[in-house]
Formats: sequence, C-alpha cells, structure tokens
Amino acid sequence: MAGPQQEAAGPRPTSRDVARAAGVSQATVSLVFGEKWRGRVAERTAERVRATAQELGYRPNLAARNLRLGRTRTALLVVPALTNEFFARVYTGAARVAAENGFAVVLYPSPEGTGPARDPFDSSRASLDGILASSMASDALAGIQGETLPLVMLDSDPAGSLGAATVNLDIADGMRQATEHLLALGHHDFLHLAADVDSWTFDVRSDALTAALRGTGAAVRTARAPLNVDDARAVTEAALATPGPRPTALVCDDDILAAGACKAARRLGLRVPEDLSVAGFDDLTLATAVEPELTTVRLPAERFGERGMTSLLAVLDGRTPPPDTLPVELVIRGSTAPAAR
Repeated sequence: MAGPQQEAAGPRPTSRDVARAAGVSQATVSLVFGEKWRGRVAERTAERVRATAQELGYRPNLAARNLRLGRTRTALLVVPALTNEFFARVYTGAARVAAENGFAVVLYPSPEGTGPARDPFDSSRASLDGILASSMASDALAGIQGETLPLVMLDSDPAGSLGAATVNLDIADGMRQATEHLLALGHHDFLHLAADVDSWTFDVRSDALTAALRGTGAAVRTARAPLNVDDARAVTEAALATPGPRPTALVCDDDILAAGACKAARRLGLRVPEDLSVAGFDDLTLATAVEPELTTVRLPAERFGERGMTSLLAVLDGRTPPPDTLPVELVIRGSTAPAAR
C-alpha cells in the first residue's frame, strides 16, 4: 500500500520574502543581489540578506536581471599561453572572486602570444561585460576591446595602458631581492638568462637587474632563450662555453628557464650550487620538483587574479580603482650558495 502523498512544494521564495525575514526593504535586497550595495548598505546588513536568502532557498532570476541591465555577467581573461602554470593560478583567483559576485570568467589564450589577440566571439562587446588581460600590451587587445569594453590590465606597463585600471606585481623589487642575495653570497660574474619574449614584464626584469648591479663592480652577460626547457638548456650551454671568465651566478627570468639552465650545468659537468648558483622567477611547482630545489622569486598569482577581478568589478560599478602593486618574495632554497673562492 502506498504511503500518503507528499505535499507539493510551496511557492518559490521572492525578494519580498527575503526582505521581510531579514528586516530590510526590498530595495536593499535588490541592491545586495545586484552588487550595488557597497557604499549604500552596511556590510553586516548585506551579509544578513545573503544568509537569509540562503536559508529561504531564494535564488535571484539572473537571466531577467542581466537582460534588464544589459549585462552578460561574463568577463574574459586573456593570457599569452596556457603552458605556464602562472596564468592558471591567475585564472583561479579571478574566477573565485567572479563566482562570489555572480560572474563567470572565460579563459582565452591568445593565438599570437603577446601579439595582437583575435576576438574569440562574433562580437565580444555583445558577449562580455569586461576584459582582464595578463602580461599583454594594451594595443594587442584592440581587436577584442574595441572602444567601449571595460579593460583591466595585469602585469602590464601602467604608463602605456589603455585600460581603466592596472594591477601589477612588484617585479623590479623581486629581481632586486634575487640579485642582492647573490651579491651577498660573493658572486661577481653573472649571466642573465632572459626570456626571448617581447613583453614589458621581462623588460622590467632586465632593467632591475642592471640597476641592482650598478656600482657593485660585478659583470653581467645576457643570453636570450624561448620559454621552454630545451631551448633554455641549449642557450645556457652555449653561453657557459664561451671564452672568458665563467659566470658563477645565473639569474633567470622564469623557473622554466632556470630548469633548463640546471640541465645545461649538469651536461657541462658543473655542480649546482657549488660551481654555479641558479636563481629563478615565479615559484612554479617546477621550482621544488628539480634537484636542488630552486631559489626563486615567489609571485602571488592567485591573489593577483583576485585583485584584478576586484578592480574590474569596481570599474563595472562605475568606480575608478587606484593602480595596485602586490609585493613579491624571494624564496631561498638549495640552488644558490656562496661563490667558490
């Protein structure tokens, strides 16, 4: 025998129900779920509204609201490539903040790397609310942004940015920290293994290394390599085999380049760090996968993505966020040691 029939579910809760249960006006509920509450509603009140909505099972009608606002609540994150773990971490941070605010983030690796990016949509201005661009030049985004789409630039030249805001990492300070660490270990012959990429962020590394060595009496040579282990190994082998005093310290623009440099040292019969100290940049997972583990500059990539998305949301809310620069940190591991006497 069948049991008693379950009662039909009650009507779907409305914003009026949330307002009544939270003890606020319906307008306040609309402000909270429309992400317009900052500066108008106390943070504790906004939290109470969200908590009440969750208890009642209230879900705003996003499709109707987006149609009314003329928004898709979608942002595009443009990166030069997906082969670098750094950009995946940036995406993770950006997507976290976006989800907390009812947005989605579409990740788009530009087919041309740091060069001009093609519009991945029939019309990005009809498909997106805004763009985050990491390690790209502003003029490379003209085909996507057009003249009206809000743009926030990450890891890009603030002086040449066409974006509404810029968020950067203190790359120059990171290179300064790495260089001063090697100088303190008694190194005076340097090789800079530079990324063979036309990008502002790598120009900053080069300029900062030159500035940190100025007046120290240290010598530095530069070798350029594409951002992959095999090319970095080959370029480093050639650079270390050239006539003249052999460098005792190798400063790399990226951990991937540093891994290739360590392979080159082993092939030449050099020990890291006894014969050659190697410092990287980024603190990728690779930095602790090699032996010895890499001394490297840690970049807070997820927090970087979070700050970028926060800035884009502010722009979409009609505010102008100030330029933002996140600190970086040198992590000292086993790949650097005092210069051999």
